[in-house]
Amino acid sequence: MTKADPSWELYRSFLAVMRSGSLSAAARELSTTQPTIGRHVEALEQALGTTLFVRTPSGLTPNAIASGLVPHAENMEMAAAALVRLASGGADDVGGAVRLAASHIVGTELLPDILTGFHQAHPRIAIELVLSSAASDLLRGEADIAVRMFRPVQDALVARRVGTGRIGLFAHRRYIERHGLPASLAELERHTVIGFDRDMAWTRATAALNVEITREMFSLRCDSEVAQLAALRAGFGIGACHVHVARRDAALVPVLTEHLRFDMEVWVTMHRDLRGVRRVALMFEYLAAALERLYAPG
Repeated sequence: MTKADPSWELYRSFLAVMRSGSLSAAARELSTTQPTIGRHVEALEQALGTTLFVRTPSGLTPNAIASGLVPHAENMEMAAAALVRLASGGADDVGGAVRLAASHIVGTELLPDILTGFHQAHPRIAIELVLSSAASDLLRGEADIAVRMFRPVQDALVARRVGTGRIGLFAHRRYIERHGLPASLAELERHTVIGFDRDMAWTRATAALNVEITREMFSLRCDSEVAQLAALRAGFGIGACHVHVARRDAALVPVLTEHLRFDMEVWVTMHRDLRGVRRVALMFEYLAAALERLYAPG
């Protein structure tokens, strides 16, 4: 490192200030002192030869340069976290940490039983579960392994197709007792429907099936699949759900199964450079096998 190169420690303090909005809050986040964070910010500015914050009586206000640095500093943060995970156990060790990314619904409904079995088999491997509706970037080190509902295309990734996940409409028995079931898509408009708010993924998916479902049809609009499922289980109305999730609840009844459903490929993927890291390989194989059993036809 040359004299002008800022260390990761300085960028870490910079990110903490950007996220928390003050030196004191950043110090609490990093378990250090406010003067230390202040010195780090000043050192980073000196090393870069530019001002990053406007000092005011109420605190620090980031300028445009500081805002532009954030995504690059976050890349450094992810790389540093990946280095820590890799260093937490040797390549052939069965200890350390594995970072697993999945959607909220898969992570809360399907993975807990699988991860419990994996932990019982490998108790020295810590599992870091990242749940997000956005696909984690394995090439940037955001996760070691990801469960995805689409086929990865990057050459640097190892991917295994573990099955097909079907999404359809369901309603709770309590809702059906009160309102009955629609016999056609036209009748669906007279029912209470749970759907998305700003995320139009479901609308686009149904449009591909030549079925028109608009946001205005939804009596409850929410972009969280977990919240939609909770409303479905509460008997709020008719909503979309993963078939393999709905099968776990006998009170959820399929609706219009011959009229509206679509399938998604399910893949387990990881960066090919991690194939030689034993704990990551163990997680990959265990997860893939468990999901293949889960998504097996029948």
